[in-house]
Amino acid sequence: MDGQRLPGTSRRERVVAHVDMDCFYAACERRREPALRGEPLVVGMGYEPDESHGAVATASYEAREYGVESAMPISEALDLLPRNVEAADDPELDVSDAGFYRPVDLDYYERVAGEVKTILQETAETVREVSIDEAYLDVTDVVEWDGAREWAATLKDRIEASVGVVASVGLAPTMSAAKVASDYDKPDGLVVVEPGEIREFFAPLPVEEVHGVGPVTARELASMRIETAGELADADPELLAGAFGERGREIRRFARGEDDRDVTPKGDPKSLSRESAFTEATDDGETVRRRVRTLAEAVADRAQRQEARYQTIGIKVVTPPFERNTRARSLPGPVEDPELVESVALDLLEEFAETEIRKVGVRVSNLDFSAGQQASLDGFESAGEESAEPTDSPGTDGQTHLGTFDGSTAADGPTRLDTMNGQTTLDEFR
Repeated sequence: MDGQRLPGTSRRERVVAHVDMDCFYAACERRREPALRGEPLVVGMGYEPDESHGAVATASYEAREYGVESAMPISEALDLLPRNVEAADDPELDVSDAGFYRPVDLDYYERVAGEVKTILQETAETVREVSIDEAYLDVTDVVEWDGAREWAATLKDRIEASVGVVASVGLAPTMSAAKVASDYDKPDGLVVVEPGEIREFFAPLPVEEVHGVGPVTARELASMRIETAGELADADPELLAGAFGERGREIRRFARGEDDRDVTPKGDPKSLSRESAFTEATDDGETVRRRVRTLAEAVADRAQRQEARYQTIGIKVVTPPFERNTRARSLPGPVEDPELVESVALDLLEEFAETEIRKVGVRVSNLDFSAGQQASLDGFESAGEESAEPTDSPGTDGQTHLGTFDGSTAADGPTRLDTMNGQTTLDEFR
């Protein structure tokens, strides 16, 4: 079924989202210590009196107004923005022009990032986490362009309500444009660059905004009278190749909105799924069942091609206006059984008989890419568990509880959060 379009899933252009958490370390500290909200806040090391050196890891936007920037020596930051606790004891310092300093706590930041990651993994099948605080999502099979802004606003609201940190989101047909879009209106930004708008969007931007153009390249381009992305897009490709080699042609393509890179996850995917929307909500049971059979076949085929076995089979059902419901059933062990995917999906669907449905999806998760022996299905009915809660239902703790479309079930307990490396290395927001 690869290459074929399922009903209700045709797309003219990819929809790529770049999610970038605003001042993430500072946001985590404010989540833990709400009194810091709105105050100048610096997260770093070396600011205590008995420490001789250190650097700024993150500066809040309020701290940046004093000139404090990430990677700045902490001594310079303290000159620009004295510590509040020291200003209170020093008559020569003005407490109103002082800030708060907190040490880096990577373990805590990783736990918060894990909560964000859980939402992203449930939101899109294809997620590429590039650091502790940013990720690309391919949501082509999730949203149409005419609903892209509403989708992104819902994602932002969900992250803030559930996790307590703010994300900026950019959507575009390409990875490079989506990243620029997410940074364009920070903090708390939401920028959508639709197909055909990339060159116009890029044209007035400084050339260093183009993916692959760093400070050194920007200075060399300036010496060639190329200072904006628009000028780079219009530049002679041979001239650029002469100055920068093949990279010169590449950055010109990016400036023109030509970027065919796919959003590819790092490592093996956590789940495989397909979704399909109906033109109008329908309560025709046979129509919905046919769609689910098609989706189940597509998901099982994809799993087979990727040599993946699965231990959880689930469905997603979206009912008017936009209520998301997920149900899943776990098996005793990983299997590769297309007929079982279909039968379990249809069985789970029975709960929604005679219900108006806007969209359906089928997912397999808890994937196993090893070549071990397939699990026996004896006792499947007693071993399997179905989730009973709809996705996005508010919990008593005020947070949105994630449903089971990420592969967890009521029997599994809370979704496991993988540990991630720190922001300082910008690696593997897995």
